[in-house]
Amino acid sequence: MARRGRRRGANADGAEVHGILLTDKPEGWTSADVVRRVKAKVCVKVGHLGTLDPFATGLLPICIGEATKVAQFLNTADKEYTGTIALGSATDTGDLTGEVGETQPVPDFADAELRRVVESLGGEQMQKPPMYSALKRDGVPLYKLARQGIEVEREARPIVIRELELERVAADRLAFRVACSKGTYVRVLAEDIGRALGTVAHLASLRRTAFGSFRFGAAGGTDPAVWDPSTGGVLSISEALAELPAVELPDEAAAAVRKGQPWVLQRLGATVTSGDRAMLVDAKRVPVAVVEKKAGAWKFARVLG
Repeated sequence: MARRGRRRGANADGAEVHGILLTDKPEGWTSADVVRRVKAKVCVKVGHLGTLDPFATGLLPICIGEATKVAQFLNTADKEYTGTIALGSATDTGDLTGEVGETQPVPDFADAELRRVVESLGGEQMQKPPMYSALKRDGVPLYKLARQGIEVEREARPIVIRELELERVAADRLAFRVACSKGTYVRVLAEDIGRALGTVAHLASLRRTAFGSFRFGAAGGTDPAVWDPSTGGVLSISEALAELPAVELPDEAAAAVRKGQPWVLQRLGATVTSGDRAMLVDAKRVPVAVVEKKAGAWKFARVLG
């Protein structure tokens, strides 16, 4: 809710702020830290897409204002990461923040062995989530149970490793790049890579470089510590949903959609010829709703202000 005396979606200078801010999360910050820093500079709702662990850096899209209403359509996107894997030691968290448990010698291997590992771990597969994760059991995050020494059964979930590149950069260190589906735990992938090479391993560093169609430009991402709403840098909702077909509506129909009146949806059948999701925009190309086709009929998935 806007503060008294300001328009909804306005910052202290009166500029409208609605859209996606591509922040470059610093190491040591939680994703919630970034949200709090951005929220302090605007007077609308703020949320993030795709949590990054505190030790990780990189692309953390922040939804501001009306853009928080479309987060559900963006959170299913594929991700891309770069980072390093430490061979020869495993930690209880699967990454550099945990305590080292098992250690094993690192075998000598050639590039051909790395190529074999890449081939064996690519494509569709099932992955069991780690205990140190935000998934919940009976309302309790698994990482809280793990810190108490409690381990519970987790069901493996389908993921897709679309691209994987490995390079040996030291006797006990690999550099990697991976493009993967939503829900992939890179920590688990790092452990799998270690086992495939005949040793143990943990994730030593991680940087997210892409989130669906979101990528940093030549200047990199926005530093959330210094971002100023007056300088812009926020992607519009239309840009964020650019992959959806856009249907332009006359003024009367756009006004009806904003009120949630469904009669407009009856006219979409001949307009949207492919796909089961579309974006409705007004004459100024401002999005007014996202719609989905269910059981052959169009329904409002999200109405925008």
